[in-house]
This record gives sequence, structure tokens and C-alpha cells, in this order.
Amino acid sequence: MKYGFIKVAAAVPAVKVADVDFNVQELQKLIALAEGQHVEVVCFPELCITGYTCQDLFKEQLLLSKSEEGLLMLLDFTRKLDVVCIVGLPVLAGGLLLNCAAVIQQGTILGVVPKTYLPNYSEFYEKRWFASAQDLNPTDVYLAGSRITLSSEPLLFQTPDGVNFGVEICEDVWAPIPPSNNLTMAGADIVFNCSASNELIGKHRYLRSLVAQQSARTMSGYVYASCGFGESTQDVVYGGNAMIFENGTLLVEGDRFSFQPQLQTAQVDVERLRTERHSNSTFINAQREAHARFVPAKHALEEHPFLLERHVKAHPFIPDNNEMAETCEEILNIQVAGLAKRLYHTSCEHVVLGISGGLDSTLALLVCVRTFDKLGLDRNGIVGVTMPGFGTTDRTHDNAVSLMQSLGISQMEIPIAKAVTQHFSDIGHDASKHDATYENSQARERTQILMDLANKLGAIVVGTGDLSELALGWATYNGDHMSMYGVNAGIPKTLIQYLIRYMALLPKFAAQRDTLIDVVDTPISPELTPADAKGNILQKTEDLVGPYELHDFFLYYFLRYGFSPAKIFMLAQAAFGETYDKETVKKWLTTFCRRFFSQQFKRSCLPDGPKVGSISLSPRGDWRMASDASSALWLKECDEL
Repeated sequence: MKYGFIKVAAAVPAVKVADVDFNVQELQKLIALAEGQHVEVVCFPELCITGYTCQDLFKEQLLLSKSEEGLLMLLDFTRKLDVVCIVGLPVLAGGLLLNCAAVIQQGTILGVVPKTYLPNYSEFYEKRWFASAQDLNPTDVYLAGSRITLSSEPLLFQTPDGVNFGVEICEDVWAPIPPSNNLTMAGADIVFNCSASNELIGKHRYLRSLVAQQSARTMSGYVYASCGFGESTQDVVYGGNAMIFENGTLLVEGDRFSFQPQLQTAQVDVERLRTERHSNSTFINAQREAHARFVPAKHALEEHPFLLERHVKAHPFIPDNNEMAETCEEILNIQVAGLAKRLYHTSCEHVVLGISGGLDSTLALLVCVRTFDKLGLDRNGIVGVTMPGFGTTDRTHDNAVSLMQSLGISQMEIPIAKAVTQHFSDIGHDASKHDATYENSQARERTQILMDLANKLGAIVVGTGDLSELALGWATYNGDHMSMYGVNAGIPKTLIQYLIRYMALLPKFAAQRDTLIDVVDTPISPELTPADAKGNILQKTEDLVGPYELHDFFLYYFLRYGFSPAKIFMLAQAAFGETYDKETVKKWLTTFCRRFFSQQFKRSCLPDGPKVGSISLSPRGDWRMASDASSALWLKECDEL
């Protein structure tokens, strides 16, 4: 597979009821279009060779013979084409007439799948014409010049790249236990559904939800193609649904009620689906009873270079605008609930945290305020401590003081320069040498102050470090790395900015709005080295370790799906192509891989903190890794990019 992707399509052809020649010509047009777009598998609607609404004409031998001839024409048409086509037609098997999907490629019938569940209620009368796969004993038939065994045995088709797919037909997915359950448990990465579903008020919304849920439940790609304009409107209307889902997420959807043929294509990330599956014990346990017979597809006659066609979101942790408020509230409620439980369990009514005027401490402070308000505790129990050092600027200091005063919490200021200078003298360090010792001594002095204050006040220290810093190890071991409860441990840096902006717009924090916005706009810095001559921040984190938006992107795909550096690099180019050149992406991806491995020892002893999203670096939860694991494989692939 090319980076784990396969290109698939849902096709809705023009159709004339019972006019096989016309229908085949229309199918050929879309097949040729799919081949030209390098589609690997294309799915057509149910009974597309004859039309779904032939009704009692399905009893006519002429239509059945012509339908088989139509399949033969399609086989001849595809003889030199690589695209796998799934087409619907009626098939006679002994005394049974079956509603089938034929899977064809390069002039060959790979397999035929009969429909299992036949709707026979309301406007549907399929049992009047067809038998179910459940009624079928294994039967050999000659179909379009080939000997085919028809049975109820599930079939799984496999592309040369190793993608497994199965087929079900329309009503099958509406059943309490759809055939796709077994197919996916047996190894199908993608399910194709040849359908003929009519339109009713509210039905499309339900159908869309049904298919999305089936895709999500089975952690599969799901391609749905339903017949449209041209089917009989004698009693019902068919809207021409074409949808492609990936693990419940809609990738593409056609234009319903279109009078024109449609070919909706999308690249399904099979590697991503498989990562979801092998990390989900429930899915693994469910596979025990599944079975299917594998049918290999043919190798391509011509190879084509891979070109990514799907949109890649540059900020995967950031919710869409229409979900922003709801998601931000959900995150904050999780943080508040976690801290509230810790306070309740320890019978504690005081917290201590360092307030720097930066993003992380600001979010932690706001979470503390919301927690105390929800518990009905006096905000004076929140002790915010500013600890100006050698690199503290007026901007961050003033923002820190302004926030504490306006929020009505207890405020302390303890300068650390004198204590750190004494420490330098004690250990024999030259204070003019601005190295790791110079920086980390300040961070550890601040942590000592917070811990000792917590002891004195009967409080707990609330940690402020975030998920991005944990991934990069951008924290001082036994310094800001340590606390008694880390409320931000599950939140990446890019998301923190949005959370603070969201709260700045709430009426509850109207008095702090300008300060909060300025915090977001302040360059990210630990402020451990002196400012420039004008008092501006000189030590900017993103100049040293790289842009957080890139690192959060790398983190998401590395941790969530286990993607290789090569695939992450390709996706990052698609997401950030107009912002960063290839060399820049490669540089910071290499930095990410190097730091992620080398800094695991800090994550191995993390304080408690709440998991917020799908990614966590807690050594007790989602991420367990040897602190001395080698990064050689990942760095080698980075070098070769």
C-alpha cells in the first residue's frame, strides 16, 4: 500500500429500467472514469445492470439472459483495466433467483456475493422475486462464460497491496447483525454496499447515521452506492446516495437527487484503521467467531505514482469551529472534575501553583478557579506564586499579577535570584555561563518553593506542564516536571491557546479578557535567560525546539496511529505546504523523534493528571515505553526523507 492508502469510489450511474444495453454503457463510462483517476475499487448500486425497479420483469427469462450478457460485456470492457468493479445483477442458481453483486477485474469474475436479507415490508417486495443467501446450498453455475460456485460462505477479496474488502447489499446493513460484522471480524478493512434505498422524510439522516455507526463499530472503511435518477418513480423516488466513511468519519458524500451520473472518490487510510483495531482489545476478542474465504484480486497491469488527494488537517487537536464551545467545555469539565476529586479525596481546601504569565500556568489557574467555584470553596484557598528570576519580563510578570488580583485569589511574590545565586556559589557554577545548570537551577528552585509552601499551607501543588512539553521532554527533571496533580498533562500546547481564548470570551472572565488575550499573544518562553536590552523575551521556545503546531501534528500521528516518519512527513507536507518547506519539516520531525525517545525517563515518573483526549503519555495509562529504547530506526528513516 502507498503509505497505507487505497483509493475507492462510490458510483451512481444513469439508468433505464430493464434497458441493459443502456445501463452497461453508462457503467462503462464511470468505470473508465474511475480507471483514469486511478481508483482501485469502485462500487455500483444494487441490480445496476438491469435497474432495481424491474419488479415482475425479473421473472422474464429475456431480462435474465440479457443481464448475463451485460455482465459479459463489462468483463470484456475491463479486460485491460486494473480497477476492481462491484456491479449488481440477478443470478439464477438452480431453482433460485438471487440478488447478487459480482466483483470483476481485468475481464475476470473474482467472486459473486448474494444478498442475505431481503426486505419484504412497506414498499419492498423482494421476496416476491428473489431468494436469500440463507436459502442457498453451494451451487456451481456458469455465469458469463465462467464457472462460479455460489454459496452463503462469506467472501473476502484481497488487493495485491494486501487490502481486504467485503461486499454486502443494501438491506444487509439494516439487519440486527449485518454480514459486514462477520466480514470485518474476519479481516475486511473496507466494506462495499451496493444499494437501492428510496427517499422518505428523515430516512437519509437515519441512513447516514446507520452507515457511519457501522463503519465506526467495525473500525472499517464503508463505501455506500445507491441507485438514483432513472429508476422508476411509480411509487417511490431514489435519490442516488453515494457516501464513503472511515471509522465513522464521512470522507465524501455525493449530491442527492442529482440528474447526472456521479463518481465520488476518496482515499481510505487502511493503516490507520488497522492501528485502531490492533490497539482495541474488544475488537480483537470479537474476531474469534469470524470466518471468510479469501479471494485474491489481480496485480495491476500498470503502476501509478502515489498522490495524496484527501485533506489533512494542520491542527488535529483543534476542534472545528462549530464544535469549539462544546469541546472546550468538555475539556474544562474533565480538568475540573479531576482536580475536584483530588481535593475531595485529600480533604484539602488549598492549592499552590506557580503563575508565570504564560499559557500553561494561566490555564491551570483558570481550572483551579472553576474548580473552587464549583466546590463552593473560597478562592483565597488558591495560592498563586510569582517567582521572578533572571529572565522574567515585565509583560509576563504584569499579566500574572493582573490575573491573580482580578480573580481574587491569594497572591505571593518570591524572587528567586538571590537563592539561585547562592546555589551557584554552593556548587561552584559560573553565573555568567547560561547553560543547562543555569536554567534548571531556577526551575528547581521554583518547584522547591511551591512544594514547601504546600507543606506549610496544607495544600497540594497543581502542575502546569502540558502534553506537548511532555512529548518533547521540555521540562526540568524534578523541577517544573514535578507536582502533586498535573491538570494540563493531557492537553497539547496548540489546544491550550484555544481554551484560553474561549474562556476569555465568557462573561464570567470579562474582567480578565484583555490580559488573557495578551497571554495567548505572548511568545512561548521558559524565561530562564535574561531578556534583551529592551526587556523583550529573548529565549523563545519555538526557536529552540521548533514550532509547536508541527510538534503537535507529529505527536498526534506518531502516538495515535503509530505512523512512520515517512508517512508523517508526507502528511505534514500536505498540511503545512504553504507554511513550512520540506527541509524545515524534516528538521523538526527529526528533532521530535530524537527528543521523544531520549526524554522518556521524564514521562516514566509523571505525577497524576487527567486524560482529556485520545492521546495520553501517562506511564500508567496509554503510553508505556522503555526509557532506554533506541531511536535508531526512526532517525534513520528521518535521514532518508
